[in-house]
Amino acid sequence: MKNREIYCLNNISRVGTGRFRKGYTLVDEIDHAAGVLVRSADMKAMDFPPTLRAIGRAGAGVNNIPLDRCAEQGIVVFNTPGANANAVKELVIAGLMLASRDIIGGNQWIREHADVPTIQKDAEKAKKNFAGCEIKGKTLGVIGLGAIGVLVANAAVDLGMEVYGYDPYLSVKSAWDLSQKVHHAAILDEIYDKCDYITIHVPAVDSTKGMINQEAIARMKDGVRILNFARDVLVNDDDMAEALTRGKVKAYVTDFPNPKSAEMPGAVVLPHLGASTEEAEDNCAVMAVEEVQDYLDNGNIHHSVNFPDTDMGVCSSGGRIAILHRNIPNMLGQITKALGDANINIDGLQNKSRGDYAYTLMDINQHLTEEGFHNLGLIDGILRVRKVM
Repeated sequence: MKNREIYCLNNISRVGTGRFRKGYTLVDEIDHAAGVLVRSADMKAMDFPPTLRAIGRAGAGVNNIPLDRCAEQGIVVFNTPGANANAVKELVIAGLMLASRDIIGGNQWIREHADVPTIQKDAEKAKKNFAGCEIKGKTLGVIGLGAIGVLVANAAVDLGMEVYGYDPYLSVKSAWDLSQKVHHAAILDEIYDKCDYITIHVPAVDSTKGMINQEAIARMKDGVRILNFARDVLVNDDDMAEALTRGKVKAYVTDFPNPKSAEMPGAVVLPHLGASTEEAEDNCAVMAVEEVQDYLDNGNIHHSVNFPDTDMGVCSSGGRIAILHRNIPNMLGQITKALGDANINIDGLQNKSRGDYAYTLMDINQHLTEEGFHNLGLIDGILRVRKVM
């Protein structure tokens, strides 16, 4: 078993790191690490050693990792989609309650009057200022039906809400998992027109940044309640503040504090608690460790964000070679020719692409010589060649 060093850039759950097999060592420096585990630490300005082959993000978002630079250096970046989904789902349900009942305002009133002897009697008079509504029978729009969105939609159905879901890229798994009682919205306007509550669960990409803006809010029902537990940049803060002031938006609950959201009237702003549970941190750590370990040991890729998913199980041939390369014509032909010139037979092969990058994983009938590896590395467009076993 090879001795592989793993560097943890953040505090990673021991439930996860305990999954590393014999031959893996947790180290305090990145200098010779084969893998890195990270949560929220910013890696964009970091220099990576030539030994680094994999980065496991214990969470879903990867905006703290330089994905293109990693790809060019032949470093596979993994995330852990769905590992923290239940934790976020539960907080979203809490957000529905906070948007409906002024629980926080009522609690603040109690604390402010804690030293008043007649607080119990005064509270009976004051409580009308914090009255709200029930969510049962109300309409919820879920924008984005990934792992979290599906759980939220199903839970809301169980709570007696009428639920509409919108996702033009709905996966087969999400479709199977989604309650049959969730209505399919063909366009976003259907969500805006019909829903008393709207919750967002989409990634932050160019097409979604600022999607909840003045124009979108104008299409919504008066008094709509909006929840954002996905990404800060999905909501235009200036437009949201203006809508809250006018009363167009009754309540806004967000898990992303910033100087603007913290000052919004009528907003409930939480300190990014979505995945902050012991269970979620354990789940994310376990998933990240298993992804990194399977890649280093077997060359298999699951849940990478810069290279395609590929799985050939455990090698049963003479050896296995992993090749990260650019997605350009004739790469596979050049690779197989180089192996043929080295008198190597290929027992199994997978070649997958993702955008500008591709991955070729091959089982061969015998070990390739150092000269053979050198010749593969000379092919234009190859980023990294690795002997897996």
